[in-house]
Amino acid sequence: DVTEIEEKEAQAKQEEQIMKEQELSNLLHEKRYLKALGLAISLDRPHTVLTVVKAILKEPEGRRRLEENIVRLRKDQKEAVLAFLVTWNTNSRNCHEAQAVMETLLKHEAPDNLLQFSGIKSTVESLLPYT
Repeated sequence: DVTEIEEKEAQAKQEEQIMKEQELSNLLHEKRYLKALGLAISLDRPHTVLTVVKAILKEPEGRRRLEENIVRLRKDQKEAVLAFLVTWNTNSRNCHEAQAVMETLLKHEAPDNLLQFSGIKSTVESLLPYT
């Protein structure tokens, strides 16, 4: 019978998820945005990533700080953010943040690098009507 083992694994995963969410909350409170972005992306939380982006933009010199944080993300994290911003861009409340992130990516990534991103074709097709 593996039911007990599966229950313990599920409980351990749930506890780990709660710990990560608490850590994310602490990082936001401490204004450690790069780590917060990375953690929110790893948790696959588009809304939380948007919350972090909004918090960065509210800071003095927010655009510059957003740029510094986005540039320092790994390629896979940039791909995830690009996928998230497609959804953000369709909502008028979040389109400004999506455009700010997109501007940073376009400014700092070479076109050849952008073409290497997974799903870039569908992403661009999705962005065009709203941009």
